[in-house]
Amino acid sequence: MNIQKSMSVIDRAPLERYLSEILGSEVSITGIRALGGTEDLNRPLKEYGYGTPLRIDVGVEGKCRSFVFNTVKPGGFGHERMSDRASIVLWEARAFNDLPKHVRAKGVGVLTSDGDVKSLGDCEEFFILTEMVEGVELFHDLDRIRDGGKLTQLDIERCKALAEYLVEIHALKREDPGMYQRRIRELIGHGECILGLTDSYPRNLDYISPEQLADIEKRCIDWRWKIKERSHRLSQVHGDFHPWNILFRDGTDFNVLDRSRGEWGEPADDLACMTINYLFYALQQRGRLHGSFKTLWDTFFETYLSGTRDYEVLSVIHPFFAWRALVIASPVWYPHLSLEIRSKLLNFAKNVLEIPLFTPDNIDMLLESPP
Repeated sequence: MNIQKSMSVIDRAPLERYLSEILGSEVSITGIRALGGTEDLNRPLKEYGYGTPLRIDVGVEGKCRSFVFNTVKPGGFGHERMSDRASIVLWEARAFNDLPKHVRAKGVGVLTSDGDVKSLGDCEEFFILTEMVEGVELFHDLDRIRDGGKLTQLDIERCKALAEYLVEIHALKREDPGMYQRRIRELIGHGECILGLTDSYPRNLDYISPEQLADIEKRCIDWRWKIKERSHRLSQVHGDFHPWNILFRDGTDFNVLDRSRGEWGEPADDLACMTINYLFYALQQRGRLHGSFKTLWDTFFETYLSGTRDYEVLSVIHPFFAWRALVIASPVWYPHLSLEIRSKLLNFAKNVLEIPLFTPDNIDMLLESPP
């Protein structure tokens, strides 16, 4: 959200209703001013800016009381999205009251687009309700091929349809250097991304040591500094574009599920997320990228690159592949993999970080133990 546009109209009437609701008694506002200021705002707060604390003086049950009305200012430091700011406020509403001597939180609410103020009450958990769509997850097709089924023309057409979908959504760009840097930073530090994955690996594994995981982390940080200034690449993304989040019906008709971690990001995220599954299934079937899954791998890359002309993606995809390889090799997410497959995936994570330019050919060499 543009900070210059981060204003809201707040009338006294809805604010009085809100305060009456949380205090359990009729409230009359006697004064509103910016915290630390002296001017009484005896008008609709048309120039109220998000992040500007307001002192609200009220009369309730014959007594004078004062409260502070506060929001979080949009901007950097993880405050770019409304959901970021909501998470801060929701945490504060609970945490303030758990600390001795801390000022008490009296309620948490929302400002609506028409200037109303609504209480969320003593919320405990949030939920999302979505529509139900029919379909079969893509991974069932990949299971069939892995288990000896023939690669069909429909499999290839579905592969192309998915690549063309990414071409379409990635075509929508946004100029926001701070958001691009944030998304690259989150690739490293988010709990669902690289550091969260390495923290989830148990100690004393016979196929990777804490020192080797630390080395992957360090190399990924090097990659962050290589690519974080490429904000011209900021695009509309899905964020978790893998075969378990894609439902196919007849032919190439499909829906996607569970978009994750933000609307905008690096296109390499989606590209790595899908294509590494063709490598994963090839390793299960043949121990290397060969046969039907090599055909799907090549088809996806060729369709995507010819559609986007984004060959720069091959110079930034490395840490995204490392992240996804850490996911698939994880003993938490995939506890029943063979040692051979797990080791090759981890070799891929290590080796891909060492090459300056990724090319979809000659992947097998990246599966071997690094020297």
